[in-house]
Amino acid sequence: MNLIPRRRLLITCGAAACLGRAAGARAQAQAPAGSVRPLRLLVPFAAGGATDITARALAGPLSERLGVPVAVENRPGAAGAACMAEVAAAAPDGATLGVATLSTHGVNPAVYRQLPYNALEGFTPITEIVKAPGVLVVHPGLPVRDFAQFLQHVKARPGQLAYASPGNGTIGHMWGELLKSSTNLRMNHVPQAGAAAAVAEVLAGRVPVYFDQVASSLPHLQAGRLRALAVSWNQRLPVLPQVPTYGELSLFSNNDPSWFGLVGPARMPALLARRLRDAVAAVLQDTRVLARLAEQGLVASGSLPEEFAAQIRKEVEKMRRVSRFARITLD
Repeated sequence: MNLIPRRRLLITCGAAACLGRAAGARAQAQAPAGSVRPLRLLVPFAAGGATDITARALAGPLSERLGVPVAVENRPGAAGAACMAEVAAAAPDGATLGVATLSTHGVNPAVYRQLPYNALEGFTPITEIVKAPGVLVVHPGLPVRDFAQFLQHVKARPGQLAYASPGNGTIGHMWGELLKSSTNLRMNHVPQAGAAAAVAEVLAGRVPVYFDQVASSLPHLQAGRLRALAVSWNQRLPVLPQVPTYGELSLFSNNDPSWFGLVGPARMPALLARRLRDAVAAVLQDTRVLARLAEQGLVASGSLPEEFAAQIRKEVEKMRRVSRFARITLD
């Protein structure tokens, strides 16, 4: 999620919103509360990533449980805003749903001056699908073995070390600034043109620090190309048993993982939202689905609609605090 020129952001998202309104206008009258239509599941990022894999892992079993077709459609671009604008503009009949993420419903509202959707009021939260633990990694050439040594090393060299991110206003950027705010560290942010470029810089040792999701960094950690110092999860991860959580380090505000969830347009019938949530929760009990998610380092959730709504509000406020601290504002 890189810095996006304001004109392109608004044009792209405005077009998506218009398409969504047109689809809604052509739709049939709203179905009775609780009934489920064939649905489109819109993904805000390109095919092949963890968000897309999560949606496709759900689609087949969800279709079987609901008894209707479930089609996954990728809508990459504009930091996920184009996709979310289309979801928000759709008819609230359950025919169009979206995969919300910490980026679309936490970071974007906090850092962009203008968005073509309202993350708090423009959607019906249905359920959190999965959580994605995060990890602080460093290049092995950095002379630190654990988090305490890392803090000591950085504080002894204020402003000399840097951390990479996939771009301004990305989750990696926000996690880096969150750690700075909670530990009084002084590190420089070096944004890259996407996650692949950021990881390449860290693997080469040109930028020694990176904030990532465990799933993305795990192969490099297992091969010894990176070293993990802390994870954002409620307990130690079986794949990284020697790595403490931020909570163990008394950095509780840093201990929240990333997540993906299911949202519909605002004003969906509560009975319909609850039925969709219950269907997703049931699918998340399927061992085949759980195995596919685990391969991506993802942990099944299935929260209630009201719980997910409260979580989104919490994330937006938290990211706004980070953006104020780091003075992150994007057009």
